[in-house]
Amino acid sequence: MREFMDYVHNAFYEATGWNRDNSYAALNATPDALLDFQTPLGLRLTLSSLASPNFATSYQLGSVGVVDGSISYLFSSVPLRLHLTPQSERVPLPELLRSYRPLAPLPRREKPSWLAPQDKPDSSLLYGRLYLPQSLLEALFVKRISPTTQVQFSAVSAKHLRGGGTAVALAQYDVGKYELEGLMSTDGGLLGLRGVYNSGGDAQDPSKVPETTESAERERVYGRFSTGAEIYYGTLNKSGGVSLGTRFATLPSHKGTPLSATLTLNPLMGNFAASYAVMAGKHCSLATRYEFNVFSYESAWAVGMELWRKPVARLVPDKETVGRPPRSFQAKLEWRLDDPELVVDPAAVLEADKLQKGAEEKEEYAGVLKARLDQNMRIGVLWQGRFQALLFSLGSGIDLRRLDKPFRTLGLEIQFSS
Repeated sequence: MREFMDYVHNAFYEATGWNRDNSYAALNATPDALLDFQTPLGLRLTLSSLASPNFATSYQLGSVGVVDGSISYLFSSVPLRLHLTPQSERVPLPELLRSYRPLAPLPRREKPSWLAPQDKPDSSLLYGRLYLPQSLLEALFVKRISPTTQVQFSAVSAKHLRGGGTAVALAQYDVGKYELEGLMSTDGGLLGLRGVYNSGGDAQDPSKVPETTESAERERVYGRFSTGAEIYYGTLNKSGGVSLGTRFATLPSHKGTPLSATLTLNPLMGNFAASYAVMAGKHCSLATRYEFNVFSYESAWAVGMELWRKPVARLVPDKETVGRPPRSFQAKLEWRLDDPELVVDPAAVLEADKLQKGAEEKEEYAGVLKARLDQNMRIGVLWQGRFQALLFSLGSGIDLRRLDKPFRTLGLEIQFSS
């Protein structure tokens, strides 16, 4: 389950108008969420709170052989209450748990220095987390410098790490049509550069696309192509690498089946990977991934699914019988109405129709079942949902090659937020 602090962190980007999808690192976000979800280990309890519109806290306690936990604090210069629902009994489950997420629209800027409607430059975020009892400290600082530029600085401090810790600095430049990132890490003296370029869909200039052509595309497959690359070099170990990737994903305005297809290639290592994710229905998403190495001929595959469970049906008056008095016992025995010419009250029928539509609009999922299988016959199963005001995740890792002890991991995670 996505932790509360990740939920708040994502709300910060929504509040400031920063598009996390427009990044080379996010090309495989959808299939990875469907295929690489984490199953809980042991028992873990998390208590979180949005104490004010700008400040959030979270406390976590777990038991896996030994008792451990963490304390987290987050501060945002931008109020976040309008962009999230902090109460665990009210937060929409798809917003928190759904793996297949449609792409966010690209910002429209005629010039890089111009503001898009959601842009909030000069915004910042501070996040800190202390893990106990190992005394590991994690910190993150995000600063929006301009409508198109954002910098991030993250660090981890722990005794078992080389040099006592590591730090990463990331500078991002996003104009919508393309995005560039520069990265520097103290771990191995790593330097990196990556970027992505968008075409098709909402990346096109709407003034240059005829309206009839755009409508025809949306009837077929309307989406966005994102093509990018990254190059990195370790100044201490004198080694580097390069990778290429492309993704096609439908946009929310597409009228057909939502889908996402990604291809990545690492030419120096000889690896390539292809993944495909599709929202097969309102309640089901599927994903597959295949990897192959041209040098060693080794391959790997994985399949995954996400199945949402509907809530228990609400009792809504049937508009076919609204306005009619109860039938007599004799009429029921004769399979007839008491008065076949009875005039039904139109107002009552209209009210029943409104109740029916309202029940359909307010439909909320009761939970989601996630499952995956890989080439090593390892299965991951995760059931997530809500009980009263508590959010829970119950999962297990199963190894079919060890039928004597197939359950390798088993865990339950409970979250409460206010």
